Amino acid sequence: MNKIPATLSQKLAQREQNGALRELPQQGHPIDFSSNDYLGLARCESIFDATHQMLVDRRLKINGATGSRLISGNHPLYAQTEQAIATFHSAESALLFNSGYDANVGFFGAVPQKADVILYDELCHASIRDGIKLSNARAFKFGHQDFEDLERLIAKFPDTVIYIATESVFSMDGDSPNLEELVTISEKYDAYLVVDEAHALGVFGEHGAGLVQQLGLQGRVFARIMTYGKGLGCHGAAVLGPEQLKSYLVNFARSFIYTTGLSPHAVANILVAYQQLVHTDAIENLRQNIIDFNQQKNLLHLKTVFVYSKSAIQCAIVPGNEKVKAVAARLQQQGFDVKPILSPTVPEGQERLRFCLHSYNTPSEISGVLRALVESLF
Repeated sequence: MNKIPATLSQKLAQREQNGALRELPQQGHPIDFSSNDYLGLARCESIFDATHQMLVDRRLKINGATGSRLISGNHPLYAQTEQAIATFHSAESALLFNSGYDANVGFFGAVPQKADVILYDELCHASIRDGIKLSNARAFKFGHQDFEDLERLIAKFPDTVIYIATESVFSMDGDSPNLEELVTISEKYDAYLVVDEAHALGVFGEHGAGLVQQLGLQGRVFARIMTYGKGLGCHGAAVLGPEQLKSYLVNFARSFIYTTGLSPHAVANILVAYQQLVHTDAIENLRQNIIDFNQQKNLLHLKTVFVYSKSAIQCAIVPGNEKVKAVAARLQQQGFDVKPILSPTVPEGQERLRFCLHSYNTPSEISGVLRALVESLF
């Protein structure tokens, strides 16, 4: 059958009419301001070689996990890597998942119970929201970083187990919440704070350990989700938390139980990438590029165009799907790989250009892309 139902065709047509139809992009813009490879570890040859050598040395010459971890896929590297992750992040335990999406869906779909309540920042990632949909708990969003709104909601549910969900760096704005204040609120009401650190790993903290550890809050946060497809340059994710939480997830997280495990190569890659974090200069290079980008955008009078951010994600608001796509196309024509973020991914009127900064971006590339943005906007 070579056709799809009419209802699906109509939805695609509506997306196209709104200028919001997604298509797989073609590679070819040489100056990277779009990937999540913040430290360049995805293209690091020494990590590639060390990962291969680790597998050879351990005689792990197999291509796949062969099954779920609860059946045949729990190869020896898992235990070593999870222990190394827990130690690196000053956590009691770590449990590897196949992706950040799987980790969030698994956690939020399994941990909060029917009588519980989940309160989540309205800008939380789709993976968190999808996990919440799978949960039997009640869920309510609070205004972005609006802790008065959060406390108002908490007050509605006395004597209730409450989970508070947020991100240390929000993926579409690049901003961060006041985690110290959020921890204080969670402790005040005996709530369980869950922080997704996908875009903080490799960017904040000693050796890039994340924003929670930079602030010394790791012992006061119930669970952290660390994602490896960004700053770590590989694949997979881990949930950090108490040992009993790990045991619970092994028993009840469906995205962990009912899927083939990560291959030995993927797990070795995570372990080697963590080892690289301790020795790389890329973290400091990235931090300097973030400072340079912010200084340059202020000098070019672009401060009011951008969302406030001290992270590797910098977003210029350009309202309208067609307009933001046109500006992105002009930057791409000049060799800068900058992607537009369209509604409905972000709210209508909040369409934006998303600049991802990297350790390997040069000062001339940073000044060049911002000058090109000025010429395209004004």
